[in-house]
Amino acid sequence: MRHLSLSAVMRWRAVRVCALAVFALVAPASAQLENVGSLSFPTSGSPAAQQHFLRAVAILHSFGWKQAIAEFKLAQQAQPGFAMAYWGETLCYNHPLNAEQDADNPRAVLARLGPNTEARLAKAPTAREKGFLAAVEALWGEGDWRKRRVAYMNAMDRLHRQFPKDDEVTTFYALALLSGARALDDNSFRYEMKAGALAMDVFKRNPKHPGATHYIIHNFDDPIHAPLALEAARVYAEIVPAVSHAVHMPTHIFIQHGMWNEVAHQNVRAFQIAKDLWEPGDVPGDMAHSGDWGQYGFLQLGDYAGARARMDLFAQMAETTKHPRAISALALQRARYIVETEEWKVQPTRDNASNEAVLANGISALRTGDLATAEKMEAMLAAKAAAAPGETPAGAHADHGAPPPPAPGGSDAGKSVRIMHRELKALMALAKGQKDAAVGLLEEAVAIEESMRPPNGAADPVKPSHELLGEVLLQIGKPAEAATAFDTSLLRMPNRARSLIGSARAHAAAGHRDVAAERSALLNSFWKGKAVQ
Repeated sequence: MRHLSLSAVMRWRAVRVCALAVFALVAPASAQLENVGSLSFPTSGSPAAQQHFLRAVAILHSFGWKQAIAEFKLAQQAQPGFAMAYWGETLCYNHPLNAEQDADNPRAVLARLGPNTEARLAKAPTAREKGFLAAVEALWGEGDWRKRRVAYMNAMDRLHRQFPKDDEVTTFYALALLSGARALDDNSFRYEMKAGALAMDVFKRNPKHPGATHYIIHNFDDPIHAPLALEAARVYAEIVPAVSHAVHMPTHIFIQHGMWNEVAHQNVRAFQIAKDLWEPGDVPGDMAHSGDWGQYGFLQLGDYAGARARMDLFAQMAETTKHPRAISALALQRARYIVETEEWKVQPTRDNASNEAVLANGISALRTGDLATAEKMEAMLAAKAAAAPGETPAGAHADHGAPPPPAPGGSDAGKSVRIMHRELKALMALAKGQKDAAVGLLEEAVAIEESMRPPNGAADPVKPSHELLGEVLLQIGKPAEAATAFDTSLLRMPNRARSLIGSARAHAAAGHRDVAAERSALLNSFWKGKAVQ
């Protein structure tokens, strides 16, 4: 992440959604911060420095790194020796839940405060401020980043024991626990449960706290625990409209409940906020993520015009930024559009095309009678599957509450491409009249997919194997078995449109009229596309 010049800071401040609320001459210990939530964080800062500090911390809680840096720097300008303004800025250069990308900028921030740890701690006048500062001293010290994150987590644990009723200590400790779990590669969910409980405790006292609402979502961001975060997600969706990540993040919970209107439109807002803040050289992470999920939401609504509009904006972003993440995500969007809409179209495909693009092209070729192209796409997927990491034995299941541990040398990415290869191979067998072979291949695909955790985002693989198995079973005259496959797909991905369509048709064909009517009514409660027969 780049440092911002003062002129860039002022440009950013000029395009805020709303102006900063007016503060009293004496900086308050608590504040309702316009568009970024509400928190209490008394410090030794001067009134002018505290004004910027409070807003910066609120934005930091929502991972609005660029905006938070701007405010922390303004706090430093207002009071050059204000240690907490430097503490906060050090936390803005790395995503705490991802691998470390940049230790140089945080260390440079600390060096601006003082030449060494002793000199810097001397500028923190209270025990609480010394504790916060000591924690980031451990985080940005020497050594392996994983060990430093664990040391930071342990420092925040000690601070929390010292100040157990302090909401800011508690929320930053909750995030440190989650970060530490990632550093330790601990999939037991022990850290997430503890951190989630801490965040929920703060949420009970202050429902508009940006950190509490945000970290509840992160800690329960999986299909098993997502219902625990729904209340916080609804609140978070409303209290921080100034930060792209905060507008997007509730959709991590909404998508796991099949709340497609919210998924689509929250991500439209999140994309636009990120787009307005983007400058040449920035990584388009927030734009790419919200743009991708927004398109998926519109596809599930049957609003294909809306999905195309999101895809067009995504294409403009990829062209403007030239960033690999945006380019690869655009390829995924284009493939997903074809698979979800069933607007089959064979396109030229390069050897380095994405797995999803090859699958979409292969199915398009079969649906349009181009068997030669389908065979070429199947061979490409076969090669990609062979080159991917090893696969878990068929039939293995994930542990509840945590991502499944990868097989030796394996990963869900490797499983996904193997599923897609079997899917295309099955459809080719079906096209040749080999019904049993097609079902067998899809049952293999289902076994692999069931060894993966259910998606906590858009469908992965892009065509769920249970759903495709249901479609094939229905096509070959086995509606009862098809209904079971579709219903399993809906358990993994609630309210997924294609699975609802298939389930309604299969239950109707099997004579289950009441269930078919229920599925149709649920689909029609949100479907904006053409009537489904």
